[in-house]
Amino acid sequence: MPGHWQFWVDRGGTFTDCIGLSPTGEMGTVKVLSSDLAPVVGIRQLLQLTEGEPIPPCELRMGTTLATNALLERRGVATGLIINAGFADLLAIGTQARPSLFALNIVKPEMLYQEVLEVGYRMNARGQSMAKAAPEELRLQLRSMRERGIKSLAIVLMHSNLDPSHEQEIAALAAEMGFTEVSLSSEVSGELGMLGRGDTAVVDAYLTPLLRNYLHSLRRELPGSTLLVMQSSGGLTGVDLFRGKDAVLSGPAGGVIAYAAIARAAGYQSAIGFDMGGTSTDVSCFDGELERSYENEVAGVRLRAPMMSIHTVAAGGGSVCVDNGFRFTVGPHSAGALPGPLCYGHADATELTVTDCNLALGRVVDDRFPFRLDASTTLRKLEQLSNGLAERGIERSALQVAAGFVDIANANMAAAIREVTIAKGRDLRDFAMVVFGGAGGQHACAVARSLGIRSLLIDELSGVLSAYGMGLAALSWHGQIDAGRRSLARLSELGESFARLEGEGARALRAQGASELAYKRLVDLRYLGTDSAITMELGDSIMAEFAAAHERRYGYSKDAAVEIVTARVEVTSPSGAAPQVDPVLPKSSPKALPPVRM
Repeated sequence: MPGHWQFWVDRGGTFTDCIGLSPTGEMGTVKVLSSDLAPVVGIRQLLQLTEGEPIPPCELRMGTTLATNALLERRGVATGLIINAGFADLLAIGTQARPSLFALNIVKPEMLYQEVLEVGYRMNARGQSMAKAAPEELRLQLRSMRERGIKSLAIVLMHSNLDPSHEQEIAALAAEMGFTEVSLSSEVSGELGMLGRGDTAVVDAYLTPLLRNYLHSLRRELPGSTLLVMQSSGGLTGVDLFRGKDAVLSGPAGGVIAYAAIARAAGYQSAIGFDMGGTSTDVSCFDGELERSYENEVAGVRLRAPMMSIHTVAAGGGSVCVDNGFRFTVGPHSAGALPGPLCYGHADATELTVTDCNLALGRVVDDRFPFRLDASTTLRKLEQLSNGLAERGIERSALQVAAGFVDIANANMAAAIREVTIAKGRDLRDFAMVVFGGAGGQHACAVARSLGIRSLLIDELSGVLSAYGMGLAALSWHGQIDAGRRSLARLSELGESFARLEGEGARALRAQGASELAYKRLVDLRYLGTDSAITMELGDSIMAEFAAAHERRYGYSKDAAVEIVTARVEVTSPSGAAPQVDPVLPKSSPKALPPVRM
């Protein structure tokens, strides 16, 4: 929107980071405590508007943790699952994998759907219809589900990746019965594998209404403005195309886009992103290309969707520090924004956090924080813990207790970095670490030292870097189709499928005003007889590149047939990216707006 303000916002679990770029290129930043209207609060502060003053039309680019938190807290919408007769327990059975092999008390994650309706539709493995349910009976069952409070439906039928007509018929009947939110497994994940499609459709049905309601309410607060939302893949999309399956890493994805740009600008082709916020720490790896994963598990929920390859650990500034009588622990629980750490001074705050420990150790500077901190309550809590240790014969001062909790948090974060580097065959010594997030600078040196990392990059916008990534991101669309497990030698047979996906993506982006488009074709490859595939971009030396990637990740390559599992297309609009401000020490820094206190 030429001539308008742009706002880049990361709505995190504790703080919402906001960057404002004026029509004349002036930049300002502000942090506010997270809430549903936090982006509006931040925009008002940046514009220096009083409560009630109208916000002029602007462009808002936003990432949000709303979907992630809804999964963690199981507070999505009431969802019903429609599936083939005899398969009601398919998603509950899952893959039968045991994350904790020796656990005696196995607690399975709660299913996202509330009800299951088995239907008499059946498609064979060649995509031919074998049976259908009676429409009138199905209408009665759907009406009954709606009357019992089911608001969203996930429709998952066998072999619908070959022919989606049965799912589409049920969706039409559901619309007649008043269901406005219906997710088809053939649309959200058109690949072979009923379980993967089903998991993804349920996540989509569970989260999409919640997200759209929130985003539409936000848009009502900003009449005449444009609202774009960050997807887990690292690309922006409009509110009407934003779906639950693409929202799980919406916030952290902005940080990946930004730190990769900073690393490139500083001359590094390999970098680790270290994003420590108030609730968690997100780590990822940039090795010349942005790394994405297409099969993921978040908060105990499996789904297929393109996501930035990010590993999250529950160690943030708000992570709760506990002495349970046997050992010190940090996280996974967080004090959040309210009541927050003890030093925030909220009346109902009772738990010591990592931020409190850093304040006691002098690593948090009070007058540089967005609001006043109260160190007295923190120090009293540390003294209590010190006295408790003394009663058990362990002599530790209050500051030693604080340092101990910080060491534990550092060890947890270092382990997370090893997961995205060493565990994937990468040598940490070759990487720089880009440090960002509100708490990143307090821990970066200790973490890097423990890992042998020799270079740290800390940008002047590191405290709001995920928000900055919203401004660097472009509009994007991702699509995929099952490749039929054909040999790599038959790659040319997928030309029509690639063209169809590219056309679909182009239409979606042009409908959002995109002009210039770029296309990327990818395939998921694996050795015949193996289970794990690697996503590769099409090129003249794809076979050699696949062998090298397989050697690096799994420790071997072999002279064997390679099969194509999935064909993928990425369509992006570079013209959809915001004007960029040089993220690494600009020669002429943009004029700073007057600081605004909370």
